[in-house]
Amino acid sequence: MKKNIIITGTSRGIGYELVALFANKGYNVLALSRNAAPVSGLGGDNCHCFSCDITHEPDLDKVSVFLKENWNHVDVLINNSGFLVNKPFEKLSKQDFKDSFEVNVYGAASLTQRVLPFMKKDGHVVNISSMGGIQGSAKFPGLAAYSSSKGAIITLTEVLAEEYKETGPSFNVLALGAVQTEMLEEAFPGYQAPLSAKEMAEYIMNFSLTGAKFYNGKILEVSSSTP
Repeated sequence: MKKNIIITGTSRGIGYELVALFANKGYNVLALSRNAAPVSGLGGDNCHCFSCDITHEPDLDKVSVFLKENWNHVDVLINNSGFLVNKPFEKLSKQDFKDSFEVNVYGAASLTQRVLPFMKKDGHVVNISSMGGIQGSAKFPGLAAYSSSKGAIITLTEVLAEEYKETGPSFNVLALGAVQTEMLEEAFPGYQAPLSAKEMAEYIMNFSLTGAKFYNGKILEVSSSTP
């Protein structure tokens, strides 16, 4: 039986590529994004999508209803949605911080709460973070709100792995280095990342399907740069 996969942040970048990869291999995919249009034509009967803002409770209700009516279990949840603002610290507003944490932490946590009742012990929750959220890593000016929120999702992942270690599912977090996506281009115009969105999506797909056998509560730094 093909696995059921939920992916967030699917309208562009890594999320869009993940939907295409999973759907083309025949997995059942639920693609969630504020804008569902880009992935609406990617798959056949095995690819489902609807507009979903993970910071909006009525939209999360739609996910619960879909799962009860169509799937009844979820094998993999990839919390890929991200919000990035690049501003000098003194110009960051309280709203900038709220927007960062709403998507990168609170939204991911809320969706995970909705999906957990449908996951079994061998399920896998993969949270997508950033090297900017790793303690001791190189930091970039302008990313105070983004990087601090990405640090929070790392800690949340570790806590949830401990809380669910007896019953499952497994929780792991991938701290990504620079990837050539629209979000990166918007924040850092002209910067050329070493990896394409599709290349990173291939890695994330493979890890989400097999990583739970080897890891739980772990932070994997997915970056070719040092430090």
